[in-house]
Amino acid sequence: MDWGPFLPDSLLLEIFLHLPHDAVLRAGLTCKQWQAVSKDEFLWRELFYRYYRIPRSVPRHPSAVSWCREFKRLYDCIPCVEVQTLREHSDQVLHLAFSHRGHRFSSCSKDCTVKLWDTEREDGNISLVHSSSMRQFNWGYTQFSQFNPDDTLLLVSGVYLGPHHSSSGEIAVISLENYTLLSRVRNKPYDVFGCWLNETHLISGNLHWIGNMTSCSVLWLNKAFQDIESENVNVVKRLFKIQNINASTIRTVMVAHCRRHDNPDLLLDYEAQSQARRQKAEQDNQHHPLLFDLETPDSEDEEEVENEDECRKDGRSHSFSSARIPQLTISGLDHVIHSRKHVGARELQIETQVAQMMGRAYTKAPDSSLIDPSEPREGEDKTYLLFTTGSLTYSPHQIGIKLIKPDQMTTSGPVLGEERSSEEFFDSLDHVIDIHGHIIGMGLSPDHRYLYVNSRAWPKGCVISDPMSPPPIAEEIDMHVIDLKSLREERRSLRAHRAFTPNDECFFIFLDVSRDFVASGAEDKHGYIWDRHYNICLARLAHDDVVNSVAFSPADQELLLSASDDSTIKVWRSPRMVRLAQASPRQLRPCSLLPSWLLRHKNNSTFASSVNGKTVSEGWKKPSDGK
Repeated sequence: MDWGPFLPDSLLLEIFLHLPHDAVLRAGLTCKQWQAVSKDEFLWRELFYRYYRIPRSVPRHPSAVSWCREFKRLYDCIPCVEVQTLREHSDQVLHLAFSHRGHRFSSCSKDCTVKLWDTEREDGNISLVHSSSMRQFNWGYTQFSQFNPDDTLLLVSGVYLGPHHSSSGEIAVISLENYTLLSRVRNKPYDVFGCWLNETHLISGNLHWIGNMTSCSVLWLNKAFQDIESENVNVVKRLFKIQNINASTIRTVMVAHCRRHDNPDLLLDYEAQSQARRQKAEQDNQHHPLLFDLETPDSEDEEEVENEDECRKDGRSHSFSSARIPQLTISGLDHVIHSRKHVGARELQIETQVAQMMGRAYTKAPDSSLIDPSEPREGEDKTYLLFTTGSLTYSPHQIGIKLIKPDQMTTSGPVLGEERSSEEFFDSLDHVIDIHGHIIGMGLSPDHRYLYVNSRAWPKGCVISDPMSPPPIAEEIDMHVIDLKSLREERRSLRAHRAFTPNDECFFIFLDVSRDFVASGAEDKHGYIWDRHYNICLARLAHDDVVNSVAFSPADQELLLSASDDSTIKVWRSPRMVRLAQASPRQLRPCSLLPSWLLRHKNNSTFASSVNGKTVSEGWKKPSDGK
């Protein structure tokens, strides 16, 4: 049969440019000519920018080999398909943490247990390996956990309950060989959380009030366990002693190792993206993104500095102070609220001024090598201690950075750390980045090059006259990106959801970063996934209540976990991985996007919802721009 002359490739390409990507894929099955044209790079470049709504000045991902494969990566490799729901917790699940190998993960919950899970079963399902209740140690609940670098020990942080109706935190170290408790460490306030410095040492905090609105945060280095043959060796050492003013305190500590900063997994091209954002802002000033919110319920007890120092000086075990069940307030405010009832505003203002003068006179100078990161020391592998802090109000609005020196990596030496003269009572912050808003979450990229920070912005030009009355916070949440090599905030924020709670009720929601993606929980009963390079939101993961934590597997970024107040942990895999798991071992891997498109629409048709007039699945969100 004579079908007549074929359409010229140029005309066929022009037709394909007006089709959606799934129609192009179907058309490519028609004949060899159409298949060849359907794989054209120019075609997929246009489809890519149009479908994902990315400004054309943003370049392609540096590791991408073709536009078609890059389209497929964002469409087929996002962990947005729910494959399993874990219901072993009996209360809100607050935090998830993977081991560095990715073979296990831990979960913390309001049911006061920490559970360990296996991810390497042959059937692909996740199973419970071990569960430990911390109620026997008088804990209220577990809130955070972290594997040490060699995955032999687990740090578990929680709220410790004492007899005098006050609250404090405590850290427990559990052996992953036989699940025995190796040590318990005081942690105050409890939203310091704690973190590993190396395989055998962890960092905790303590807080001393030295005035009505002035306090001192002490950060301690603790050995995870004490060897029997070395009972006289120090197991704790003071790292830093930092003055806090205006009711602020240090919270949320984490350690960044900078050995890979010159060879990052993903070098973000901020200049091109900043230019693209400016162009888009000129075209569209009516952006209404959905955003989320986080919270840290907390409070802590008072204790005299002398008693605490006395407990620390012998370098061994120390008594745990009393605590109470925390209220939905920022930690440490009970002391300030009580003081304000008996002290006038003028007296509090004078106290702050005196504290600032004393701080300038008795604070050690910052480390010059960190202030000027452009001149690193030869062959130096820097280690930074990162934490949230503040200077204007009690709500955390700054990122503090301290350089940890090699001689501070162990508890050997003086218990109180480096000897100080009487004129260097406090340690200064080596670097401070002001976020100009309430910080509600932090997470490091796997290479520790970038720090992602969730915050709810203050109004532009606002003035804080009362530290206990911070400015109103925006409903939108900005995810800032800080380059830890240049110690500069890159003007590039991710947005996707909206927050609801006011300043004094914000709670912490944990975010996580993989090589290519960043994810966060949300108060709107969803988790969200963004692409780090293109600055777009790719997926929305549904729960029945607030999503408190998300975690990518370090072994496979196409596996994601989410934890919620609905007491469940959901397991999410990419459409590609689901398809491979369902296929017979003898079947060939699909070469096109079409099977992935069919799988998504088949598995999620009952959850379909309309976005911008087009139908997409609830498990996968129509991409939105980063603004």
